[in-house]
Amino acid sequence: MKFNSRRSNMSARNGMVATTQPLAAMAGLRILMEGGNAVDAAVATAAALNVVEPMSTGIGGDVFALVWMDSEKRVRALNASGRSSANASLDELVSQGLGAIPDQSPYSVNVPGAVSGWEAILDAHGRMSLADVLKPAIAYAEDGFPVSEVISGAWETSGARLGVGPAGGELLIGGRAPKTGEIMRMPELANTFRAVAEGGADAFYRGDIAERIAAFVQSQGGWLTSDDFAAHTAEWVEPISTTYRGHTVWQCPPPSQGVNTLMALNLAEGFDLNAMGFQSVDAYHHLIECIRLAFADGLHHVTDPDHMSVAVSSLLSNRYAGSRRAEIRADLAIAEVGPGLVPAHPDTVYLNCVDGDGNACSFINSLFMGFGSGLVVPGTGIALHNRGASFSLDPNHANALAPNKRPFHTLIPGLVTQDGEFEMVYGVMGAMQQAQGHLQVLVNMIDHGLSPQEALDAPRFSVRLGDGVYVEDIANPSIVNGLKSKGHPALNRTPHQGFFGSGQIIRRDSESGALTGASEPRADGAAVGW
Repeated sequence: MKFNSRRSNMSARNGMVATTQPLAAMAGLRILMEGGNAVDAAVATAAALNVVEPMSTGIGGDVFALVWMDSEKRVRALNASGRSSANASLDELVSQGLGAIPDQSPYSVNVPGAVSGWEAILDAHGRMSLADVLKPAIAYAEDGFPVSEVISGAWETSGARLGVGPAGGELLIGGRAPKTGEIMRMPELANTFRAVAEGGADAFYRGDIAERIAAFVQSQGGWLTSDDFAAHTAEWVEPISTTYRGHTVWQCPPPSQGVNTLMALNLAEGFDLNAMGFQSVDAYHHLIECIRLAFADGLHHVTDPDHMSVAVSSLLSNRYAGSRRAEIRADLAIAEVGPGLVPAHPDTVYLNCVDGDGNACSFINSLFMGFGSGLVVPGTGIALHNRGASFSLDPNHANALAPNKRPFHTLIPGLVTQDGEFEMVYGVMGAMQQAQGHLQVLVNMIDHGLSPQEALDAPRFSVRLGDGVYVEDIANPSIVNGLKSKGHPALNRTPHQGFFGSGQIIRRDSESGALTGASEPRADGAAVGW
């Protein structure tokens, strides 16, 4: 299939970084060129993104990662997401008349897990120290950087959220968002990074920073305490996977929504998408139905694994996929999609890095919504995430708010192997767009033979829960009409990062070791290599 891509693929041999902002990509590439590996580059890139794209990610958020170390020939998964406070109370919020956790409230703030994840992944697989990999971020924050175009627009859109607390101005210029090309400095954030560089994760979770965050959240009416911070740890967990047309697709396990991607792939494997044709109405329809069924199960069952009542293995079984696939009709959309009957059992910026030795890191670090909760801890430059807003206030829901609990997470890094060898790292940001973005990008490459850049450039759909199916306006208009004829409430939509996702891909040739990278045209991103 020939597709006219809007960008060309990036090629390199010694190492590559792909992410949503060129300055951050260069921070990671600098680390690779100084002798660091893919893991070192990933943390450097994530920290730099906190500075140059602060509405999306940062030290006040969470991290999930997949790591492939070529000498070990295995995939490892890291969960560095934070739990709710030990004092969290569903009854307290319900008594206030709330039906959901406000996303700009102190109740939406869990312990930020990012720093624990940075340190854990470096300790296990890095070559460089945390102090070394934070140098580019500190320099950008202290010396300043020119704000890029798409990020300037996102800053302006999300900047209003910073008015919820007293210190939002630390991430603004004179009370407003920086304009394209304007030099932005963040001295408070630079000092926070310097403290973490000197003292490691302990400086964040067991020192002055933890006490300042806890005191600030409590002053706003929230629950977090310094004890909640001291109790936090990142965890290495078993990755989950499925096989799709001979490729093994890896994801982080719950509480991340990675299982949604894998369930959708299991359903899609039963259809001949190549025969339906690239960007055909039939292909769109079947993929939309696959993701709708996956969402119905994922949103019903996925939460902190300690609180799940079904096994991931049951959700990913071929038998279960077959029963759910039978609900899909070629001519008509499912009217009402609910969770299936699963046997009982006793989850943004995305970046990826591959080095010249074939080691790879698929890494996602997020504040959830733009600038997270909008709460910035005074004197620190730390924007606190609002992942706790994902909790349900229905006490009977699997994802109900409870003390010391991790909520459902949209964050999902992706990695693919074939025949026991690393093939690619990939990801698509954008809340619930992530799982369906993963599905569409993989189908574009595996079923339709597109290159990484072509796969990212191709028009996408977005299933918006309770709001129908959106199709990018760069897609053929016949797609929308065809979907409507099958009963989908399909709507046109102008391309937008937050709506259709923002992705990155790095693929490695198993014979030559050559790297092919791609970056999202819907963002300011770049794939850089050497």
